Amino acid sequence: MGDCQTVSVTSEQQPTPTDTPDIGRPSATDGTDVPSDTPPHGPFEDTSPAPAPALGALAGEPAALPEPASAGSGERAGLGGRLRRLAIDARPLRVPAFRRLWLGHGVSFIGFQVTAVAVPVQVYDMTGSSFWVGMLGLVNLVPLIVFGLWGGAIADHVDRRKLLFISSCVTWASTLLLLVQALLGVESLALIMVVVAVQAVGFAVSSPTRSAIIPRLVDAPLVSAANTLSFTASTAGSLAGPLFAGVILARWNYAAAYGLDAALFTVGLYSAFRLPGIPPLGDVTGSPGLRSVFDGLRYLSTQPVLMMSFVVDIIAMGVAMPRALFPELAETRFGGEGAVGWLFASIALGAVAGGLVSGWIGRVHRQGIALIVSIVVWGLAVAAAGLTHWLWLAVLLLAVGGGADLVSAVFRQTMLQTYAPDEMRGRLQGVFTVVVAGGPRLGDLRAGATASAAGATASWVGGGLACAVLVVVAGFAVPALLRYDTRLVDRFD
Repeated sequence: MGDCQTVSVTSEQQPTPTDTPDIGRPSATDGTDVPSDTPPHGPFEDTSPAPAPALGALAGEPAALPEPASAGSGERAGLGGRLRRLAIDARPLRVPAFRRLWLGHGVSFIGFQVTAVAVPVQVYDMTGSSFWVGMLGLVNLVPLIVFGLWGGAIADHVDRRKLLFISSCVTWASTLLLLVQALLGVESLALIMVVVAVQAVGFAVSSPTRSAIIPRLVDAPLVSAANTLSFTASTAGSLAGPLFAGVILARWNYAAAYGLDAALFTVGLYSAFRLPGIPPLGDVTGSPGLRSVFDGLRYLSTQPVLMMSFVVDIIAMGVAMPRALFPELAETRFGGEGAVGWLFASIALGAVAGGLVSGWIGRVHRQGIALIVSIVVWGLAVAAAGLTHWLWLAVLLLAVGGGADLVSAVFRQTMLQTYAPDEMRGRLQGVFTVVVAGGPRLGDLRAGATASAAGATASWVGGGLACAVLVVVAGFAVPALLRYDTRLVDRFD
């Protein structure tokens, strides 16, 4: 989701930098400087300048290059070659800076998910009330919206490496506070709520900043592969974290859970500290205040492709997300409490599996159509899962939906990062963070309200079918989204 300036650069056309120009300043293929106000991904013909080298290369780290074409015949390539093309594209991991960023985020996110389970369990133990557990969602959401937008604006005005490190330190400090209160047995609900809010502030700033860094570390043709790696690592953390939390809370205590989070988060801090400097491209005007946030929203409103990438995400999550119905259907249809865990895990399982066989994503150029198709698959898979009375089939169908959801997330993120100019990327990533976090919560509200009026099955199946229909209508209503093609050079205004 972002502003669209498309790039017509194929993997074979991407040049290998031979000199080291000033960081953040594009250079032409002939070695001559390009003015600093040149957009990061401007339109060009075969003889015109190529995009700026990624910062990983400029910092003395070799950029990830395309795989060389196979010299053998298709017969010799055989099944092994086809499997390699299907497997997740790991070429961005050849860039040391991205590799550290990816590893640091993946490891620290496991700990983050451990805390995400431990905090509500501790609050319920303290209060015996699901109301206060639910209030944790509100305590998280408000800072996420406010600081997600503002943090994105800051990321467009300062060195993103410094901002990522500082905001990560805020998150780490909040985890240490949770650890201290657990060790001391404070059991203060107010303290936990405040610390959770501070943790949400750190996450709200660091998340869009980290995403805005990615296209500055890897070359444009590999941005989609980098995003796929990032989403797959996050989804794997969403699976591993709760599993670790369950074991830790069963055998030890809350302090052990928070201690594990604090220890794992040091890997994320180290990866942020080791990044090269990532200052803004060109001259920065104004300050990262409320006006800067509105400038980003105003800019988004003028870019139909980017605007629609946010809209279809809200449709996918707000209309079709069925997780609020899992407890009821687990009890009434699928055999009780043992089924609810499988239902909650199914979407994430599908997303991880989809990430592992995502090598084809980077070869898709008609990303607008692909985005619509992936959300249609998500909606239809959810609807079908709501009709079955077999748990294994419901889990399988939801896993298919989870895989499709990962694909749509990669396309939306890639469109934003490659289409939006660098000076707007942070603000638009802030909007992305708010939409991604808020959409499923809207889906929970929709599913619960509809189920109370029409029944759980109608809510589940109807939401999936409505999603599939609405996203197709949205696509035809804004043809620019359907025309979006990474090989074209024109703006889809």
